[in-house]
Amino acid sequence: MTNSRARETTEAIERLYISMRHLFYRGFFKPGGVSGESIRSLLKTINPEIYGTMNIPNKLELDGLMYVLDRLPEGIEECAFIHLTSDEGFDKGSFEPIVPKKRRRNCYRIDEHQMNIEVLLGRSEIYDILTHLTFLFIEADKIRNLAFIQDENWKPTRAFKIIEEVVKGEKKFSRREKEVAIIHLSSLIGRTFDETLRAYNTFGDDHNPDRLFKIIYNLGKVSLEDAKQTREREIHFSAILKERVGHHYFGEKWANKVKEVLFENNLHMRPLHIISANMHSVKNMLYGNEALKKKHHHDVDYKMYEEISNKKELRDKVSKYALDEGMIHIADKSGSNIDVQIIDLSKTNLKNTPFGDIKFGGDDVVMVFDYAFGEQAFEVMDELLRPFEHKGEVYMMHVRSVSIMGKAGILTGEKGDIMIPTSHIFEGTADNYPFENALKLDDFHDEELKAFEGPMITVLGTSLQNRDILSYFMNTSWKAIGLEMEGAHYQKAIQVASKIRHHIAPDLFVCYAYYASDNPLETGSTLSSGGLGLTGVKPTYLITLRILEKILKSGKKEVAAKK
Repeated sequence: MTNSRARETTEAIERLYISMRHLFYRGFFKPGGVSGESIRSLLKTINPEIYGTMNIPNKLELDGLMYVLDRLPEGIEECAFIHLTSDEGFDKGSFEPIVPKKRRRNCYRIDEHQMNIEVLLGRSEIYDILTHLTFLFIEADKIRNLAFIQDENWKPTRAFKIIEEVVKGEKKFSRREKEVAIIHLSSLIGRTFDETLRAYNTFGDDHNPDRLFKIIYNLGKVSLEDAKQTREREIHFSAILKERVGHHYFGEKWANKVKEVLFENNLHMRPLHIISANMHSVKNMLYGNEALKKKHHHDVDYKMYEEISNKKELRDKVSKYALDEGMIHIADKSGSNIDVQIIDLSKTNLKNTPFGDIKFGGDDVVMVFDYAFGEQAFEVMDELLRPFEHKGEVYMMHVRSVSIMGKAGILTGEKGDIMIPTSHIFEGTADNYPFENALKLDDFHDEELKAFEGPMITVLGTSLQNRDILSYFMNTSWKAIGLEMEGAHYQKAIQVASKIRHHIAPDLFVCYAYYASDNPLETGSTLSSGGLGLTGVKPTYLITLRILEKILKSGKKEVAAKK
């Protein structure tokens, strides 16, 4: 039964992406029309874990709603017209950018009815936004059907009238009256009073305590206007966005800037180690002790890294010290949303770090760049590894290693555990990328954390996975240990550059390791249940420790070989 459901899900995911791509090139669609209904039907067939009770018509999915709204601009529930655009100069006007809580993208409220969302990260971002919007439309239509009597007049229910009264704010509600309103809200959305009160507190804050009421009200109202055809919902894709997607427009600008900085600092001919990771762990491990005047002892001080994660003044102190010591920071201005740090190891004093015993004496350069998103990983890595032309001279990139560290969903363990991939399998295709990982299971023996080794699935979108397809990948001969969104894209770019186009030397080594941000098969541990918080500190720094050890030991061997 599971295998047959897994096949049905795989087919639905493929069809969903084909449909989305078709609608993108068509230029627009109506969520309430035939195309919108088709996408909605496919998402319901997939029934992803992250969207919980989406398929239950009389029950609103609150965790999924919070997850989606954190990744979409504030106020989107009020808008009938949503335009996906490229970077088209809206920041030059008087529009204030709206940045979603959990996504680095600029959005602009054009008027009362329209929201523009800038898409800079490629197709994966378009699919991500459309998937979240489709879920939002499903929940909105659910609210409409529960809040209005479905006849020619669409008369609102008593519960919806009370919600409207709270939203309009014309009457001051006492605490007891607000609780009565929450009871009516809970009966409307098919949730217990306890669940609704918790959601009311989670969604709201001191500036906007009634945000949950406003979201429910506006979603229902916009859906009703669509059903009555007084203001039909529409999604548009701008002509500039259609021109730029797939052409590495932002990735090329980003990579050229990085290479220019390497050249300006006379680092372009040095052995280069590329790390795709966060913007803090490498910096903190190389500079943290000295910046905070702490002595490194035999064991790694994970407590110190936790303190740095917790306190902005400590983070600022480490950053200032790192820059004073020669670390170069490139704040992204290309539109790729990927910042870069460049560290010249020949200028870095490693004595008071966890790497003091290695006695490194090379002139290698470490380049750390921030997380890419889905297919964007191929674009940035492919452009970065290409030869660089400067004043008529062509320079090959002297890449010695590429390391990828990130968060992923785990199938065989718990939040915070570590995954060491031996291959990446690209979901929905026959593409697979086996490789020799320089990181091994033996590198991660630890009393607190578990580590797992095996194939990992590079998925088209984490928000599209359901229990059946994940169980299939875990329990069949695939024996997958986890899922993420970038691995296959990175490896494809590395293999093309090193083995086919010969842009870089074929003898580089790769390090891949992920820590578990969620377990999508475990109830209460999906991405919509919340982030890792400080649980992620130890696995992040343990992986960083092992990657830097491999880099420094490889550089030491090279120096010895030259002698």
